[in-house]
Amino acid sequence: VQLQAFGGGLVQAGGSLRLSCAASGLTFSTYQMGWFRQAPGKEREFVATINWSGGSAVYADSVKGRFTISRDNAKNTVYLQMNSLKPEDTAVYYCAAGKYTNHYSGYDYWGQGTLVTVSS
Repeated sequence: VQLQAFGGGLVQAGGSLRLSCAASGLTFSTYQMGWFRQAPGKEREFVATINWSGGSAVYADSVKGRFTISRDNAKNTVYLQMNSLKPEDTAVYYCAAGKYTNHYSGYDYWGQGTLVTVSS
């Protein structure tokens, strides 16, 4: 199983980025997908999760209304559209495949992470 996240980079506060995570080696449409992030010196935290069909999603309060998670089962890819970015969104973002939960222990597979840096 491989999850490859990409799309991170440097952006100014108020800007947008779209992260993608391409999955292989698993039956993608049967897995719930999630995004987590880890800032320097902090623990990994939940960002968003989406169910197998894409019909339901849950967000962390800190990103609600600014971030949108979506998936394309035909392309085995999950996305995270990030708008109105803030410096506190700076972190390494990880995608994960597993259960429909906001806890990292519910995920079986993890990507390598992609760095998002938001400048003020």
